[in-house]
Amino acid sequence: MGEAFPDETQETRAARVRELITRLRREYPDARIILDYGNEWELLVAVILSAQCTDKKVNEVTARLFKKYPTIADYAAADPAEFERDIRPTGFFRNKTKHILAAAQKILADYGGEVPASLRELLTLPGVARKTANIVLGNAHPEAYLSDPDAGIAVDTHVSRLSQRLGLVRSQDADKIERELMAIVPREDWFQLTYLLIDHGRAVCDAKRPRCGECVVNDLCPSAFKV
Repeated sequence: MGEAFPDETQETRAARVRELITRLRREYPDARIILDYGNEWELLVAVILSAQCTDKKVNEVTARLFKKYPTIADYAAADPAEFERDIRPTGFFRNKTKHILAAAQKILADYGGEVPASLRELLTLPGVARKTANIVLGNAHPEAYLSDPDAGIAVDTHVSRLSQRLGLVRSQDADKIERELMAIVPREDWFQLTYLLIDHGRAVCDAKRPRCGECVVNDLCPSAFKV
């Protein structure tokens, strides 16, 4: 994927990432989650459904799903076969059904029907790994996210690809990428970094044909014009 600048230290990489964030924030001032949801539970459902599926398709499916199942209790009592049909267009519908319905049941049984507001508790829910937990906590409870000692950076395919291409990380493993980014990105920028990189990946830094000539951070990217 990417390559680091020669002789770059941890300190100079941290300085470079701060400049990257400053420029990307100017370029994408409205960077945010584009999944549609009305409450914390619907956010969790949408994020689980988004695995290996486009946000656009998820929004099409949830527009119907959220009307059909208005409460967590409706999900907990849902017929799995029927629910699979409801979410089939998102792909991996059997696993997603199992996780969503089990998560609803656990939230009702263990958390009083409320989506938990800590990363550690979110990780106890079926189908919820660190990426999903960080996205849900950061969007639903931004203040709790900022103070949560277990919170981190949501690493999706765009974040993984761009952080490697920009020479910010050495690993290709999502968990290791998260830890490497957390070491060089200011804590207050962890949440927004995900959406800045997603927007930039969609708009300019395409996986196969990045438009380096149009990129606002090409002078900060060791892979510019080489990909």
